[in-house]
Amino acid sequence: MTGNCILCGGDDLEIALDLGETPLANGFLSAAELENEIEVAHQLRLAICPTCGHVQLADLVPPAELFTDYLYISSNSTTLIEHLGDLAHDMTDRYELGDRDLVVDVGCNDGVLLEHFKANGVRTLGIDPAENLAPLSRARGLDVVVDFFGTTVANSIRGRYGPASAITMTNSFPHIPDLSDLLSGVCELLGPGGVFAIQAHYIVDMFEQAAFDTIYHEHVSYWSLNAIKRLLSIFELEPVRVERLPIHHGQLRVYVQRSGNGAIDGSVDKILELERELGIVEGKPLREFAAAASRVRRDLQAFLRQAKADGKSVAAYGAPAKGSTLLNYLELGANDLLWIADISSLKQGRFMPGSHIPIVSPLRILDDMPDYLLLLAWNFAEEIISQNQQYVERGGHFVLPLPEVRVL
Repeated sequence: MTGNCILCGGDDLEIALDLGETPLANGFLSAAELENEIEVAHQLRLAICPTCGHVQLADLVPPAELFTDYLYISSNSTTLIEHLGDLAHDMTDRYELGDRDLVVDVGCNDGVLLEHFKANGVRTLGIDPAENLAPLSRARGLDVVVDFFGTTVANSIRGRYGPASAITMTNSFPHIPDLSDLLSGVCELLGPGGVFAIQAHYIVDMFEQAAFDTIYHEHVSYWSLNAIKRLLSIFELEPVRVERLPIHHGQLRVYVQRSGNGAIDGSVDKILELERELGIVEGKPLREFAAAASRVRRDLQAFLRQAKADGKSVAAYGAPAKGSTLLNYLELGANDLLWIADISSLKQGRFMPGSHIPIVSPLRILDDMPDYLLLLAWNFAEEIISQNQQYVERGGHFVLPLPEVRVL
């Protein structure tokens, strides 16, 4: 049974790609959970709404099951830290934010973005449902409300802190199944002339890079600008400026204001025209995208079989949520990969969901010197390879899985 379109309410979603029944991508298992076989799986299917063209998951998991205990943190990547710093600096300058202005970051994670705003002299507040991450933000001297953002929380914040001059959602916008409550909350909290900055993976880049591993249960929506514009119009909001960004293999940043409050930049029509040319609303690239996912699965499985036949050892680097989708779609496990190295101490000592491959410290790389490291966090390839030059110099090779299998 497929659900309804979360944008227009249509009840005739069409399945575009079926990735099978998989566990939650960030559901990293402890040794005790693995031993007791405590793991829940859910259908993972990508669908398109023929009525409005929105692309989303057909099967939704309750947010409380996904986000109250969360192991991804932004500060593990220097690339991401610098990127978020640029966003804070750009918004502070562009909208002339000062010490009387309040910036609210929805899905603040461990507070990296807000720390940059605070350094620019702006008042800040974070909202995030992950109880385990709030202490990390508070250690940076930030105020955090542990909750899911919506109308009720927005009313509470406005009563206590006043209206927000800016609201940001970097990478958490695709997580939201109740879009009406989200946008109603934004309208309630946003002050006169305020800006709502959305950043999310962009469906055009996802198609172009065959990035099927971006699909997992946290990512409810896969946004085009056309779909975002349609959603915003329901709440008398509109995009006023749009940027395509290379971070996370391609994202869209959309600056939003109340209709008529801001001059609309030419970038909006430029991106909408691109989507019209590509037939995004009609779902034209979806068939090719599904075929690309099958091709990558076939090619990577063939590479791993050949490596094993040649007596070569293979491990992996990076335990992002996207890695879980890739490993489970390829039906890989501990017999295929020795281990997965990850810089996050929150993940080390745990096991990947579904595949149950152990996660270890990157210090293990030079100790074991596997012949190949499959780069699951391929969206940070440049940063990771530069940090592991000694491995490369000693004869190790990184393997990029997407958009096609390549040995570096």
